[in-house]
Amino acid sequence: MRQTVTHLADGRELIFFDDTEPYVGGSATRVAHDRRELPMVVAASEIRIDPLTGDPVTFAAHRMERTFLPSVADCPLCPTRPGASTEIPADNYDVAVLENRFPAFSSGDGPVVGRCEVVAFTADHDARFADLTATRARTVIDVLASRTATLSSMPGVAQVFCFENRGVEIGVTLEHPHGQIYAYPFLPPRTRTLLARAREHHEQTGRSLQRDILDTERRAATRIVWSGEWWTAYVPEAARWPIEVHLAPHRDVPDLTALVDAERDELALAYRDLLGRIDRFFDGLDRVPYIAAWHQAPAGDGRQYGRLFCQIFSLRRARDKLKFLAASESAMGAWISDTTPELIAERLRALAP
Repeated sequence: MRQTVTHLADGRELIFFDDTEPYVGGSATRVAHDRRELPMVVAASEIRIDPLTGDPVTFAAHRMERTFLPSVADCPLCPTRPGASTEIPADNYDVAVLENRFPAFSSGDGPVVGRCEVVAFTADHDARFADLTATRARTVIDVLASRTATLSSMPGVAQVFCFENRGVEIGVTLEHPHGQIYAYPFLPPRTRTLLARAREHHEQTGRSLQRDILDTERRAATRIVWSGEWWTAYVPEAARWPIEVHLAPHRDVPDLTALVDAERDELALAYRDLLGRIDRFFDGLDRVPYIAAWHQAPAGDGRQYGRLFCQIFSLRRARDKLKFLAASESAMGAWISDTTPELIAERLRALAP
């Protein structure tokens, strides 16, 4: 993989990650000139703390005007072509990472420190992650690991969160296959809860909570979807969503950066496999909306209690129905499921390619 750093017309960083010739071998140099006239990005974000819960809430009013479901002809993540200048000033690319034009957080001198990046998985607008080759999926994993390492070292960053939103039902504003990376200037509420539970378990037993859960699931095998030499995918015992699966490494690692080559190779295969099964979950529907969220250890305090895993879930509960978070879930945080984890696992196992 070859990395080339450049900048867009408004000063935002753009990084090409090439895994094909002639760029990966160095026989050609990636050159990109953004000829658009763009105003400088102004991210006037503000973080307030909810006095009732202690949870941080970020206000980013400048995002109200962000690009919303453009046509394929106007897609900002497609390569630049005659008559259509995009966020990617090149006629083709493998994987590209760029600073978000409408960031929730900013790495500048404003009141909020942090960073938001967009990861374009491929130049092919119609592709799905499950369609990527094993080589390209491995490149994306390496990219996320590289960006995790870089962003974790930035001053003020508490945690790096890599994720993919897929489907308009999720709230996607760009349909080009892409993910995002948030470098949070605080620990999100979900992470605080996970760390508190892990810390409590460690103080009581001396062991890792997530490792104990994984070992228990592997012994029972009733909710296992897929298992290899380095990774296991299982439906959690208290799954909230109509489709939910956790993909966890067998080795205790804090984040993507810590994965060795063999773990990354198997992950590229397992991850594509799981996303393909999710797309086949409902008969007559070939693209299921999902969120793929990489939970990683914090960059600072509490890092010793964090353990890497990927949570993949969908809010679709039937081919033509969504699970809405109504009063009990939204107001009280008390989830009520319309299925069981065992049924979810059984269905996902049956969808093996």
